Amino acid sequence: MRHQAPGWSTAVQATLHCLTGCAIGEVLGMVIGTALGWGNLATTVLAIILAFFFGYSLTLRGVLKAGMGFRAALRVALAADTLSIAVMELIDNGVIALWPDAMDAELVDLLFWASLAISLALAFVVTVPVNKWMIGRGKGHAVVHRHHAH
Repeated sequence: MRHQAPGWSTAVQATLHCLTGCAIGEVLGMVIGTALGWGNLATTVLAIILAFFFGYSLTLRGVLKAGMGFRAALRVALAADTLSIAVMELIDNGVIALWPDAMDAELVDLLFWASLAISLALAFVVTVPVNKWMIGRGKGHAVVHRHHAH
């Protein structure tokens, strides 16, 4: 079955949804890891885990609200968000890793917040076309919209 090509606004909306969950998890993970004095690897791993957790949680909230059972809702969230979150995390963490001194910036440093904001913005720009492509094939957030409460 051929799906109607989505508009860019649909892809932007789906990516903003993903960005919200990723940003919450990224910021929380970076803040926790940095505040506890963890090394870069442990802090990054925590931030990625939390980004996936919050990304999936936002989708779960919507489909559970629509009346879907938890197991089915979890399958929808995993199908809808995994690639989007993975791309966003790859770009976000790649930028931070390559940005001189960003990995060693402290919470009080402008570099910490500026590099995080710019890396998330770049991740958003790269992920929008990925989501457009997925939605156009009936995948990604197209799956969510079939089950979402409106």
